[in-house]
Amino acid sequence: MALGGFKNREMLVDLSSGTVDYREINEELAKKYVGGRGLGVKYVFDNGPDVEPFSEENILCLMTGPVTGSRSAMSGRLCMVTKSPLTGTVTDSHMGGWSAARLKWAGIDNVIFRGKSDKPVYLYVENGQGELRDASDLWGKGTRATVKAMQERYGKENLSVICIGQAGENLVRFAGFINENDRAAGRGGTGAVAGYKKLKAIVIKAAQKGNMPQPARDEEYKEANQKALKAIMEGGLTAPKKGGLSVYGTNVLTSIINEVGALPTMNSKYTHWDGAEGHSGETVNATLLVADNTCHACPVACKKEVEVKDGKYKTRVESFEYESGWALGANCGLSDAAPISYLINLCNEYGMDTIELGNTLSCMMEAAERGLIEEKADWGDADRMIELTEMLVFRRGIGDVLAEGTARAAKQFGDENLAMCVKGQAIPAYDPRGIQGIGLGYATSNRGACHLRGYTVASEIAGIPMPTDRLKPDGKGELLKVFQDLLAFSDSMNICKFSSFSENAEHYAEQYSAMTGIPVTADDVMKIGERIYNLERYYNNLAGFNKREDDYLPKRFTEEPATGNSAGHVSRMDVMLDEYYRVRGWVDGVVPESKLKELEIV
Repeated sequence: MALGGFKNREMLVDLSSGTVDYREINEELAKKYVGGRGLGVKYVFDNGPDVEPFSEENILCLMTGPVTGSRSAMSGRLCMVTKSPLTGTVTDSHMGGWSAARLKWAGIDNVIFRGKSDKPVYLYVENGQGELRDASDLWGKGTRATVKAMQERYGKENLSVICIGQAGENLVRFAGFINENDRAAGRGGTGAVAGYKKLKAIVIKAAQKGNMPQPARDEEYKEANQKALKAIMEGGLTAPKKGGLSVYGTNVLTSIINEVGALPTMNSKYTHWDGAEGHSGETVNATLLVADNTCHACPVACKKEVEVKDGKYKTRVESFEYESGWALGANCGLSDAAPISYLINLCNEYGMDTIELGNTLSCMMEAAERGLIEEKADWGDADRMIELTEMLVFRRGIGDVLAEGTARAAKQFGDENLAMCVKGQAIPAYDPRGIQGIGLGYATSNRGACHLRGYTVASEIAGIPMPTDRLKPDGKGELLKVFQDLLAFSDSMNICKFSSFSENAEHYAEQYSAMTGIPVTADDVMKIGERIYNLERYYNNLAGFNKREDDYLPKRFTEEPATGNSAGHVSRMDVMLDEYYRVRGWVDGVVPESKLKELEIV
């Protein structure tokens, strides 16, 4: 393989037989799908859309990209791709830290797991080789104890541990992976797939020195990297110690989104809440912040480690993210950052998605409020939330229902409209009545409701790359497509999404071209992103998501008006969806054969 940036070595792990094999990367596929998310989706697609998520046939892919572990700014992302047990769609989930870089430094681009082990195992990776080892002594342990055990066994230096906790072991449908830096690949249930397969951890031993990926054209790469780094250093949101993302982390958004009337509150019954100040970025930084941490090759340092120093919620956790704070805060009527920190810590310890947990709990709270269930669940009752979280992880009592996720829980409660979900995955922290484009993004996301597929909030709230009216539906279909295609490419190059606040398609094209040696333009970047997005959609079509109603929001957003500074507005889904399908060239959400051929998918 002639492409720069790749180690040209994939590890194929058969958990059923306990064998580890290797192969070179298919160069033509790498050119078409880049790496990371794109190439991982191609592998899952080729594995077939009819597989059951909890089956030996389902594969779990750990993917890096061509710039992973390099000098490129914000190039420390690891992508996990599989068929989701939560949604039944293809899903990809990403984590930061140093795990991805160390995998590349260990001489491995990607790891593909298939089959199912008879006993708990972990994969140990070093010097381009992998070995499955017994994890029976780790099964039943939380993520922190697992990391500690591996560090004692192999030493802390140059070690990454990516593991599941008890949530994954017990097949909580929104379980994820956590690494040694408390970075999570949270959404979509990748950790539950690992739990089914009896895969406890991936342990990587590798140093940076002498192992960084080499660019095909070094001088061009240096220039491209410096240009991209300059954009980040001078960015309004990303500038180190100056930009809002760097100063407050993602939680800079709480006050901003609440002020415009787009903060979903108490299971999205309201879109503004006075109590949100209690867990805002400003409050958390002033009262709980203890460290500003970062990931490989990242100057932004958006991670905010917090500590509750005393009391029953005493804890220390990285990181108090906007989505997590909202999901377990305003969404559940809880304003105190201390118990929210404690709950985030529980999610990291047990290995599960904070967003889905918060939505599942708020769904239960509304069901209890309406008398649909007898179990106690009051708004803002932190101690009950902690109790329910423990019950959920170990599937005790009502926890067995909650462990199935928001959508399935709502059906059990007797009203599926209580679930603020699309395709079975719960919404993030932006109300689609107050930010029209993000609602369309939730509806058309290929992994279920998600802000990270196409972050129109950048334009609708921050004016990046240009301002658009957050309350108007016009033009949002075209805007969303641009965001979706661009981020599909950056996820496949495997560079942090936050780079898009300062970088553009040209920056990505220059870095990718110089690293791999494949000359691409900004237009090529967008076309490749479009190919990846359409491949995901085609997979979902074949998996049964082939109707317009699969791309729709819960009735609350289209029928119940917003409050606060978005008062009176509802999501204008029909107007936006018509435009979106038109610019995508889809027929009621289905990718036609002509589009598949145009994009060289078939």
